[in-house]
Amino acid sequence: MYEFPVQLAPLEPGWVWLVGAGPGDPGLLSLHALNALGQADVVVYDALVDPRILDLAREGADLVYAGKRGGRPSAEQSDISNRLITFARAGKRVLRLKGGDPFVFGRGAEEALALAAAGIPFRLVPGITAGIGGLAYAGIPVTHRDVNSAVTFLTGHQAGGDMPQALDWEALSKGSPVLVMYMAMKHLGAISERLLGAGRDESEPVAIISKATTPDQKVVETTLGACVEDCARAKLEPPAIVVIGGVVRLRSALDWLGALEDAAQAADGT
Repeated sequence: MYEFPVQLAPLEPGWVWLVGAGPGDPGLLSLHALNALGQADVVVYDALVDPRILDLAREGADLVYAGKRGGRPSAEQSDISNRLITFARAGKRVLRLKGGDPFVFGRGAEEALALAAAGIPFRLVPGITAGIGGLAYAGIPVTHRDVNSAVTFLTGHQAGGDMPQALDWEALSKGSPVLVMYMAMKHLGAISERLLGAGRDESEPVAIISKATTPDQKVVETTLGACVEDCARAKLEPPAIVVIGGVVRLRSALDWLGALEDAAQAADGT
């Protein structure tokens, strides 16, 4: 187990820690997350948690898969919450590991409320959400003072998998210069039509970041009018983050990860 240079809290028996694992790269874990991985008896993890992060779990820890991936068969939320309660009542030190941040489109609040109702003590550990960390790994700032003073984060599908119906697309189109969309690939065509119909320009820059911060990260730069065709042509796979707005143009100067890859290829003579 890693020896921390600062005193960190113990994960006590009977407690559940709801922890954000970040968007993929293990280097983006918080110290609290790494500390919990080194102590937990049970790690209940989602599909989007990178396998390299699970390798950091304490030897002998029970790794329990909880599914939860948009558009695919998943465990019922109530079943996951009940398992956390059962493990905690058995005196286990429980780590509930969720991709990104538990409270950003991650249902962490639902699980925390279930724990609170059952009288289970818990701790919340935020993680780097893909809408910020994924953009940074693509060389795209979420804000820039010369481009936008506001940003809107939204989900591309609601609980049943359909496109969100309650969103005011006209207000979003007119009021937010930058939109960052989670889980939007399935409904990208309908979303782009709504935004274009509400006044966004078809030439507005768009970036789609697939499997952000992982070794399989792939970025497609396109426009609002061409994003559906370009996404299909590139054969991008979820999970993906879609960002719409002028900050995408800054990627030409800020693509630090692409520069590293180019330098590595040059060093190899490829």
